Amino acid sequence: MKRICAVLLFPGLGLGLSTAPRAADAFHLLKGSEIRTKVTGMELTDGVHWSYVFGRDGRTRSFSLGKAGAGTWRIQKDELCLTGGPGVPGCYQVWVSGQSVELRREGTIPEEGTLQKPERRP
Repeated sequence: MKRICAVLLFPGLGLGLSTAPRAADAFHLLKGSEIRTKVTGMELTDGVHWSYVFGRDGRTRSFSLGKAGAGTWRIQKDELCLTGGPGVPGCYQVWVSGQSVELRREGTIPEEGTLQKPERRP
């Protein structure tokens, strides 16, 4: 009985279970002003297939499988709205954990990337 009580009081001990937060739990939703501060002048990329560079003027330079593109970005109702570029145009919630970013929109799989200083390209 003592063993059962210990398991009930401390469910993560000795059972191979972890009580540490999962990596996904570390993500938090940004508000509009936080999005602007976080992305302005930065590049969001998946490291292989696509990237967006967010200009201070509301324009984006994008790259998808080696092809350059252009578009715009703006903040609307605490969401990042994109036109042009490799992704589907529209507005996305921005969730971050350190430099990791997820662009989330209902009914779609999140776009996952990393925020970094823009890469120099020819």
